[in-house]
Amino acid sequence: MSEPDLSGSKYQIATFAAGCFWGVESAFRKVEGVVSTTVGYTGGSTQNPSYQDVSTGKTGHAESIRIVFDPEKVSYKQLLDVFWSIHDPTTSNRQGPDIGSQYRSVIFYHDALQEKEAIESRDTLLQSGKHGSKIVTEIVSASDFFPAEEYHQQYFEKAGYL
Repeated sequence: MSEPDLSGSKYQIATFAAGCFWGVESAFRKVEGVVSTTVGYTGGSTQNPSYQDVSTGKTGHAESIRIVFDPEKVSYKQLLDVFWSIHDPTTSNRQGPDIGSQYRSVIFYHDALQEKEAIESRDTLLQSGKHGSKIVTEIVSASDFFPAEEYHQQYFEKAGYL
């Protein structure tokens, strides 16, 4: 699935993977300036994968979140700060009890500026020493994004966790 058409809009898109997409989505939905969120799958080769497909770890996709945001209210750099704060970027293919390549840490950039800011934010985090010298987060160009099944969208809200 292609990105939403935001031509003529002031809104921008950010895409991140940081473990199970339910908690990641919940964290970003609380950020002022986030207009909408969609959980889904990206970074792999399988077209139109299902949750069951991605769960096998064989599609190459990561559970991800696509964020539409208003850059007049929240910057991409601020979204990166949220990203780094909500997961452990030092564990390869794992977040908490979730294990597999579908739970890897990835920043999917949508343009050259996002790529530059993602690299700078990673390097700043490395220099801080907070995680030692190990950060495994991938920084790669955004590819096709496939929305997850409806029952995954805003899961924590639907399940009454919020």
